[in-house]
Amino acid sequence: MSDQPLFEISEVPIHPETLRQSLHLASAGGFVSFEGWVRNTNEGKSVERLEYEAYAALAVKEGTLILNEALERFEILGVRASHRSGLLEIGDLAVWVGVASRHRGPAFEASRFVIDEIKARVPIWKREHYTDGKPEWVRCHHVH
Repeated sequence: MSDQPLFEISEVPIHPETLRQSLHLASAGGFVSFEGWVRNTNEGKSVERLEYEAYAALAVKEGTLILNEALERFEILGVRASHRSGLLEIGDLAVWVGVASRHRGPAFEASRFVIDEIKARVPIWKREHYTDGKPEWVRCHHVH
């Protein structure tokens, strides 16, 4: 794997192809990625855009810990993740997770573990801006 960080908080758009390339390993027979996009509704409300805030130093520390846990827990060769901060529009990429492994099973399992743990443990807060003009901070720290 490259010398790039395992986990990052990004204030600029995420580039999945660049991240994927860092996991393109000769020994890997499988690769799984997850992309979380900004959608236009949540719990029956019409969403216009989202805003993410992160405690960046702690978020990177905790995110890196999660990815290292995945490397220890699953038979994978590499893992990376990136989460946006700042204002995002409908359709923007908010979070990306990629996992490389010799076989597909561990890659799928590790990917699910990583996104669930990011949602549960990383200090990132989401503010939804609704079409009715009333923004609201919503709980991000739960698993769906």
